[in-house]
Amino acid sequence: MPRPILVTSSEAVAALAARLSAGAVAVPLAPVVFSFGIAAWFALPADPPEALGWTAAVIAVLAALLAGRAGIAGRLGCLALAVFAAGLAVAELRAARVAAPVLDWRYYGAIEGRVVALDRSVSDAVRITLDRVVLDRVAPERTPRRVRVALHGAAADRVPGPGDRAILTGHLSPPGGPVAPGGFDFARLAWFDGLGAVGYTRSPVLRLAPAPAGPSLGKTRLALSRAIQARIEGPPGALAAAVATGDRSALTRREIEALRASNLSHLLAISGLHLGLVAGVVFGAVRLGLAAVPSAGLRLPGKKIAAALAIAAAAVYLALSGGNVATQRAFVMVACLFGAILIDRRALSLRALALAAMLILAVAPESLGEAGFRMSFAATTLLVAVFSGAGGRWLSGLPAPLAWVGALALSSALAGAATAPIAAAQFNRIAEYGYLANLLAVPVMGTLVIPGAVLAACLAPLGLAAPGLWLMELGCRWILAVAGAVAGLEGAVIGVPTPPGAVLPVLALAGIWAVLVPGRARGVAALPAALCLALWAAVERPAVLVAADAALVGRLGPEGRALSKPRGAGFVAGNWLEDDGDFASQADAAARSGFSGEAGARWTEIAGRRLWHLAGRGAAARAAALCRDRAILIVAAEMPGAPPGDCILFDLRRLAETGALAIDADPAGGIVIRPARLRTGDRQWAPWMRRP
Repeated sequence: MPRPILVTSSEAVAALAARLSAGAVAVPLAPVVFSFGIAAWFALPADPPEALGWTAAVIAVLAALLAGRAGIAGRLGCLALAVFAAGLAVAELRAARVAAPVLDWRYYGAIEGRVVALDRSVSDAVRITLDRVVLDRVAPERTPRRVRVALHGAAADRVPGPGDRAILTGHLSPPGGPVAPGGFDFARLAWFDGLGAVGYTRSPVLRLAPAPAGPSLGKTRLALSRAIQARIEGPPGALAAAVATGDRSALTRREIEALRASNLSHLLAISGLHLGLVAGVVFGAVRLGLAAVPSAGLRLPGKKIAAALAIAAAAVYLALSGGNVATQRAFVMVACLFGAILIDRRALSLRALALAAMLILAVAPESLGEAGFRMSFAATTLLVAVFSGAGGRWLSGLPAPLAWVGALALSSALAGAATAPIAAAQFNRIAEYGYLANLLAVPVMGTLVIPGAVLAACLAPLGLAAPGLWLMELGCRWILAVAGAVAGLEGAVIGVPTPPGAVLPVLALAGIWAVLVPGRARGVAALPAALCLALWAAVERPAVLVAADAALVGRLGPEGRALSKPRGAGFVAGNWLEDDGDFASQADAAARSGFSGEAGARWTEIAGRRLWHLAGRGAAARAAALCRDRAILIVAAEMPGAPPGDCILFDLRRLAETGALAIDADPAGGIVIRPARLRTGDRQWAPWMRRP
């Protein structure tokens, strides 16, 4: 009789306990338990007492000390408690360390500061990030540490460089919270990035003072980007500059959308792929160079010298790229892998990955919720597990050319399988031909673009960078051609709705179980994974969504979500439609059936009630006249007092306390209103916590 594929839960638990007692998975599980502590802190409904961080740290130390005096089960329990408490402490202390003033009102006036970063917004506008900020008539203790301003119209004609002291006249507002209950929380991201305000300007930006004389990383990065674009014209030059320096400001929305639709947008981020390729090219070149000199190859530890120089090259690349959190994460992973060679350990192992994850989460615990952290570790964990097991043995038996092709195909398939659910959940899209695009583009990145960049960097001091730049141009032209061709295929992108909040964590735990538990017991992971996919497929989006500033209302109907107006609140509209898995523009969504009435007084129905969206002049007066028959009024104004009739009223004052709203009909014929505040809680980065 054939043995069953799946096993009972008791057998699975026994298998995991056996591996734990043998110490086989204790280290790989440490970052998992550590992340539980971090996640628990972020899930708190309100800010904890200031002493929580230090209390958790003390508990972690005491539990670690007690572990040495307990049996196997007690030791594991104490260590788990220590790691969990350490995660809680790290999150609390990190939030306290980054705390800075956040603007709590809309500001218009002079904005002065030092330029520290240049990038582009989703709408393709150039943005500058300023620190050492000075605002007109705002006390220093209330002035944000950093602000980010999008440059529109004439403002984009003269963009200051990094280090320049600039002044402009513009609009600033506090970073907004989730655009829907349970949605992406930009206010939290801005808090940990040190952004205290975001805004825009249409006026010219004046340079008060140039960057201080002498070399700096910002000026060097910008100079390299401009030098590359001067030698490589057009989109290939912009892509080459993004790959070499992390400067994406020259890439247009068209190229970015093509890369995104073909699942090649990861090539824009200086991530583990880029840093790994740079370090790998340097490692291979140094080893070959030393081996070519017999006296050096026989006397010197060539492998360790190559590993040390590879880490140094990755560090230089990290500095030139701007050193954002994603790049820091990639550097830690690369440093751990090559550092293992220096201490005579396996470079590709789950323990090295666990160490990298612990270091990253200890420095930036907020990265636990970021797509980059999840995708990079999901892909790398699966690759290490497969290539160190059956996959590596299968490839080793093939001829060299077939082994190279097989490794490429297998690694692309594994990375795609590991990251597909995360990418679909985070970006609400599945690139149907992403596997094909990566097979065609990633090898070119590794054989032309990155080696060309390293060659150009080595020869540039001699004035001989042309061969390296030529290789980069060839590779970038090919990558953009692949992206454009794949993105143009019919059905290249499929939209998917945002899954329930528990789906990704449970899928992650199922994947960890499948990797760490040996034999038939790993089949247990299929059950929660299948349940998550079923929940995702059956997810229902809110019937009505209301923006936190009452600027927009969306009603879900047979054609998709209809919006109450075709322009304005573009960020909110885009996020709502993406979360629905809908690629329609705001104008197209506003043209759908779902709302009636005239501009400034649009209405729809839910559960037999009329819901009004009132905006513009006279909105408050209209609200007073329409407050009857249990209507629901969304008013883009502050009402002077209580509603005069039988209605449910949400004006600007009340929405500032609740955040965005989701409204659904309940089975009993009533309505259920869910405010964003219910999910976000009363945390220090929440918009309603900043109101006086």
